[in-house]
Amino acid sequence: MKAKDLHERTVEDLKELEKTLNATLFDSRFKNFTNRLDNTASLRNTRREIARVKTVLAQKARGTTPPTQRSAEVAHRGEAADQGDEKPVAKSKKAPAKKAAAPKKAATKKTTEKKA
Repeated sequence: MKAKDLHERTVEDLKELEKTLNATLFDSRFKNFTNRLDNTASLRNTRREIARVKTVLAQKARGTTPPTQRSAEVAHRGEAADQGDEKPVAKSKKAPAKKAAAPKKAATKKTTEKKA
């Protein structure tokens, strides 16, 4: 399931989906422990889907715009800039500062003395 599809769902639906995914993960772990799970990749996929759902729930709680929707808004504003509604922003010409390289330590040779 893609994050774009999750953004279209309601908060209640996302919470229900999270519960079902957690139940699926529990069942898959139990089957894996008893050697009855055929596709062990389903554990990883389910964990990632749970993380996606939790991320979308957190974004909705904060009221932030997800990156996928933000890029669509920027593209929409870009069309307005083409029409002359907004002024283009000048980019900075200053190059990033480079760090000075640390001096290398000289290699030392250990001498071994043999006891006579």
